[in-house]
Amino acid sequence: MMKYALRWKMAILITAAIAISYFDRQTLPVAIHAIQREIPVSNVQFSHLQAAFLCAYALMYAGSGKLIDVLGTRRGFLLIMVWWSLACASLGAASSVAFLACSLFLLGVGEGGGFPAATKAMAEWFPVQERSSAMGLMNAGTAVGAVAAPPLIALTLEYLNWRWVFFLAGAAGLLWTLWWTASYYPASQHRRLTAEERVKLAEVFAAKPADTQSIRWVDLLRYPQITGLVTAKFLSDAAWYFYIFWLPKYLYDVHHFDTKQVGTFAWIPYAAAGVGSLLGGWFSSRLIQRGHSVNAARKITLGISAGVMPSILLVMHAPVGFVIVLFGIAFAGQQSWSTLVMTLPSDIVPTSVVGSVAGMVGFGGATGGIVFGLVVGELLDHGFSYGPVFACVSVFHLIGFCVILASMRVIGPIDFRKTGSHTAAAYACRPM
Repeated sequence: MMKYALRWKMAILITAAIAISYFDRQTLPVAIHAIQREIPVSNVQFSHLQAAFLCAYALMYAGSGKLIDVLGTRRGFLLIMVWWSLACASLGAASSVAFLACSLFLLGVGEGGGFPAATKAMAEWFPVQERSSAMGLMNAGTAVGAVAAPPLIALTLEYLNWRWVFFLAGAAGLLWTLWWTASYYPASQHRRLTAEERVKLAEVFAAKPADTQSIRWVDLLRYPQITGLVTAKFLSDAAWYFYIFWLPKYLYDVHHFDTKQVGTFAWIPYAAAGVGSLLGGWFSSRLIQRGHSVNAARKITLGISAGVMPSILLVMHAPVGFVIVLFGIAFAGQQSWSTLVMTLPSDIVPTSVVGSVAGMVGFGGATGGIVFGLVVGELLDHGFSYGPVFACVSVFHLIGFCVILASMRVIGPIDFRKTGSHTAAAYACRPM
């Protein structure tokens, strides 16, 4: 890896942005106990706040992919980070639920572009045999941000008021933009790319965008591989957004944690999520390096990841110490799954439209989070326990895996030259 260190430096830079993103989206769930002392927030209102974030996130996720493809990764990611950092800081000025909702909507607009930009940046720097490892590192950034959030927010609340949580989080994002501006260029334009690394990235440089010039953004949904990914992400992220938004509140409501206890324990599942990201990406890449096809490597890893998710059913019947372990297993499985799902766009489409397809997939995921989050809020405020909720999230990934198997007979590049009414029905992918 040292011989080709530049691309891994780019991967760390991108991972840092994703870490900041997940820190920022954890600020409200972890600080909600302190916020409620000034601004009363019911379960339904809490679900509406999530929906405000996720509605903007979903819409921007879908549109930002095309924006990134047009602006380029360097300019596009910079604009996105500046926007969401200022939006996060604005939460610190909130005086009502409506103000919180507006700021969260603006935060969602910015963060919705993060993963499409990051996915495209990884596709600009990594060949297929390393791509899932790089995506695993990037996805581990979600864990780094989420692991850091509970203890750092608890520490901030101990010495400052809750408003400083948002001001400091916004400042961290703005500092990252200085690093990005100084460091990032696509591999094809980077002046410090060595001759050895240029050879390693020959596959990336050889990508031909001309094959997709006639494909309109909306026409991408005609391909079952893409609609299958969107549907699978809708299902799996319904579970994931429940976990990341409701875990601190579940610990407050059911196990009567205080903010300090949440800061002490709530980071553990996110640490497990980081391990899952790295293991899922590494395992898939390892299978390819050992001679397995991309199709087999991706599907085996996805199947294992989905297979551990039903363990969350035990959470309602376990002591609090084992509850944290069960959440850790679910978080690890989810982020191993997510690493592979977000790698698949770069497996099936050229770099020139990876941002657009990643945006569509993320739109599906955020929409799942909106729908299921609203359902959870209504259930809890109408006297239901968390039991039915955990029953649902235990099977969402398994259903999503079945959707992927049905929509992708072979994972590989889509033949965009096929046109007409039979394209979707008669799709074909080349084995890789």
